[in-house]
Amino acid sequence: MSSPQDNARQSRELVDQLKKSQIYRDYEKAFRDTTGMPINLRPIEAFNLPHHEDPKEAPFCALMAQTNQTCSACLQLQKRVEEEAKLEPKTLKCFAGLCDAAVPVRVGENLVAFLQTGQVFVTKPTARDFNKISRELMNWGVQSDLKRVEEAYFQTRVLDKKQFDAVLRLLTIFAQHLASLSNQLMVSAQQSESPMVARAKAYIAEHQDEELSLRQVAGAVNTSAFYFCKMFKQATGLTFTDYLARVRIEKVKNLLINPHKRISEAAYEAGFQSLSQFNRVFRKIVGESPTTWREKLQRGAVSTGAA
Repeated sequence: MSSPQDNARQSRELVDQLKKSQIYRDYEKAFRDTTGMPINLRPIEAFNLPHHEDPKEAPFCALMAQTNQTCSACLQLQKRVEEEAKLEPKTLKCFAGLCDAAVPVRVGENLVAFLQTGQVFVTKPTARDFNKISRELMNWGVQSDLKRVEEAYFQTRVLDKKQFDAVLRLLTIFAQHLASLSNQLMVSAQQSESPMVARAKAYIAEHQDEELSLRQVAGAVNTSAFYFCKMFKQATGLTFTDYLARVRIEKVKNLLINPHKRISEAAYEAGFQSLSQFNRVFRKIVGESPTTWREKLQRGAVSTGAA
């Protein structure tokens, strides 16, 4: 079992790769341009301010990041949001009433990252609200130009609840795409890969729709099962069984993009020998049943088309 430190390191490495992908860069730009809100993909246990210096950072939040007391309050909020968003999207309000939201990116049972946005009001702030905030800032000993703070406070973007819920749905759909991309990255990771491992991967890709055993693949690359098992795990970070399962699940997911393809047909075409085995493996890797995953995929396609 991986330690928390290993999980955090792997999350950072994966987020670095995801941020370099074209799909993330395109979505990030489209999200900011469309909503006017900040967005960030964050690894687990990254308790820095998620939107500081973002092109769409709220002016009020930028000011709050400059003082120790208010920055500390913002960091505490981030910790709470991420602690409560491990299984499903979560929205919390900061001391000033602004909403911050986090959507988990999960690969099967594993939490790998968070998509975050926020720094908006869901109800229009009033002078009374700001007077309460200004008193709190003074109690904290914050030495700021209150007139400047007030101007920034009332410049903050306001969304109604319906609009904010729609933004969270967009992030949730994108989190599903990132989870799929994360799985692909895990499958295709090149970690000082030896020729033997490269040949084994090629053999698996060619024969994934057949019954495959570790001993059979080891024989195909002219090595013992024991040595192959050790070297394959060292190179990929996955056991042979886990790697083969991920390859087959990716094949199923690609097949299910076709709305006319039956789930059972996709499962057998990808190499699963029984539907019970397929359903168990799919739920373990993806975190939900194939039926639920397909329904979400179709809803996402409809939402994207409508937009």
